[in-house]
Order: sequence, then structure tokens, then C-alpha cells
Amino acid sequence: MKKKTISVLVILILSFLIFYSCSDKSDSLIDTQSPELGKKSITNVNVSVFATGLNNPRGLTFGPDGYLYVAEGGLGGLNSSNGICDQVIPPIGPYTGDFNSSISKISPSGVVSTVVSNLPSSQTSQMSGSLVSGVADVAFIGNTLYALVGGAGCSHGFPNNPNGIFRVNNGSVDLIADLSDWSLNHPVANPEEDDYEPDGTWYSMINVNGKLYAVEPNHGEMLKVTTSGNISRVIDVSATQGHIVPTAVAYHGNFYFGNLNTFPVVPGSSGIYKVTPSGQIQKRESGLTTVLGLEFDNQDRMYVLEMSTVPGDPTPNTGRIIRIQPSGQQEVLVDTLFFPTGMTIGPDGALYVSNKGFGPPVPGFGEILKVTLN
Repeated sequence: MKKKTISVLVILILSFLIFYSCSDKSDSLIDTQSPELGKKSITNVNVSVFATGLNNPRGLTFGPDGYLYVAEGGLGGLNSSNGICDQVIPPIGPYTGDFNSSISKISPSGVVSTVVSNLPSSQTSQMSGSLVSGVADVAFIGNTLYALVGGAGCSHGFPNNPNGIFRVNNGSVDLIADLSDWSLNHPVANPEEDDYEPDGTWYSMINVNGKLYAVEPNHGEMLKVTTSGNISRVIDVSATQGHIVPTAVAYHGNFYFGNLNTFPVVPGSSGIYKVTPSGQIQKRESGLTTVLGLEFDNQDRMYVLEMSTVPGDPTPNTGRIIRIQPSGQQEVLVDTLFFPTGMTIGPDGALYVSNKGFGPPVPGFGEILKVTLN
């Protein structure tokens, strides 16, 4: 029998179902408030709540104005494209959606305001827990903001709104790269047929030398996109690594990405992979788990965000931040995070983390944490 594999999307759906598996809160082992917020495994690390009231926060970056810009997945919806195009197979699909994903910015004092709203937000079937996705990540080139949308496309309930990279202009967006069309016409070598999203589930994006680089976990690839909309593939990860579910990407002389790996969670089974600009790949770090964020500091230290770190089903309040020294030594900076989904380093040297990036369908449940390394 073929081994069942599962992507970032399906893993988090299962997490969502686990979250609601205990109807009696007095007996539940799961707390929607992170216990001992940001418990540290080393000293001189302070964790505080920087901002609240977000809807499924994902990727985040600082803008040239000093504000923190955050992609919000939104709240999903009920509009369907069933019968119009190929759908994601049950129990995950068919998807439905609405226009309530957004991008917010947060002032240095933690005040949240909206940059652009009414972007596509989709959710899986009610049978699978109605997990939400929408705007996945944001990046700046100069003073211009770009958004990576991963919850749109016909297979996600939006026949006229593709997944793609969008330029943000004064409260509106312009499509510069249709990634749904790319996925349809440029299949990867080894797609996972038991877990396939026709439009992809784009997750992370960075700017390197004025070009945008985006990672798609479900198909397993990284693309380069110019500001004029030219798309080219940097690497088909599936061709050499199989269905390892690449997620977060960073650049530090070469490209590096973390992977989520397959379900059920096996602690230590994920890693960090190095990819040269020409597309050569090699594993750089091992012994990690469910990686959804990756950053480097100016001392060549690597920071890895882990979504859930216990065996079996993904579990809230088990997310961590791992720091890896140039020597390869790993240390836990912060744990007990609640399904963290994105991370960036601020101009002040602190880490900013999208926490409660998946959770109950309650508006404003998500938050941003600030991790100060003294």
C-alpha cells in the first residue's frame, strides 16, 4: 500500500480538528491562551505580545517606514466553484471562500491598521474543519509592497481570482504573476497524488536583489518572479527530495528553506536545505520539526520556527524557536507557542512572530509576539 503523505494544509486541518476534539473545556488539555507565554530554554530572552486582533496571521516583514506588515489569511466563506473546475478531493475539499483576507501594518507602538482588504480567503470543507488560507506572505522591493496570495484559484472557490503575486497600490492590488496558471501549465516531476491542490498552496516569499522568490509546499517548488511578471523555476524540490513539503524560505548568500515533512509528526524529521541560485540542493541542518519560519541574523546564526514539536497529531502550545549557531549547535530560545506560522527579524534585532496563525474561527484570535534577545 502506498504510504499516505500530507502537506502543510492538511496537517493544520488535522490540528484544527484536534483543537475542537474536547467539548468540555474543564477536561481539555488544550488551552487557547499560550501557557507561560514563551517559556525559554535559555536565559535573557523576553517574550511579549506586540499586537492582537488579527485573523490567521502568516508571513510578515518590516517596511521602509518602520512599520511591521502582516499577511492575514482572513476568515474564509461559503462561495463555491464546485462544478466549474476541478476541486480538491474530499474530505479536504471542496473549498469555499469569500473576500475577507487582508494585509495589515503595525506601528512601533503596536497599533494595527489596514493596508488593503477584501482579498480572497478560502476554507476547506466543514468535514475537515474549515481551515482558512488567504494572503500568505508580503515583501518589499524598495518602497513597493508585494503580496503572495495562496488561498485563491478556482479549486479554492475563486474561478476568477487566481493565486499569484500582487503589487499593492493605495489600498488596491494589481496581479503581476498568475501562479494558478503556472501550476496548471508547469507541473512538477513528482506531485503527491494523494494530496494535490490544483492551484497550489503558496506559503512564503522574499525579495532578493529586486526579484521575488516564492515557495509552494504542496507541489514542492520555488519560483523566481520579476516585477514585470516573468516567472521561472529555481528548483523543483519534488524531483530530488519527493514530497517533503518545503515551506519557509530565506536568503543568506544562497537560498535556504525549511520543510514541514509528512504526517504524522515525527520530531526531528524536518530540516533546512541549501539551494544555490542555479538550483543545486543539499541538506544543511537536520533534527528539526514542522518548520514554518526561517531567518538569519548578522552573526550568521539561523533562527527556525517550528509549528508543533510532539509526536503524532500537531498540538497547540508546542511551537518553538530554535537558534542554530554557525557550528551547528542548536538551542531552544522560546517554546509553548500556539501554532506559529511566520517570523521576521526587526530593525531592532528582535524576532517578531505570527502566533495563533491557525485556530478557532474567532475574528481577531491571532497575534504577533515580540521576542527580544538581550
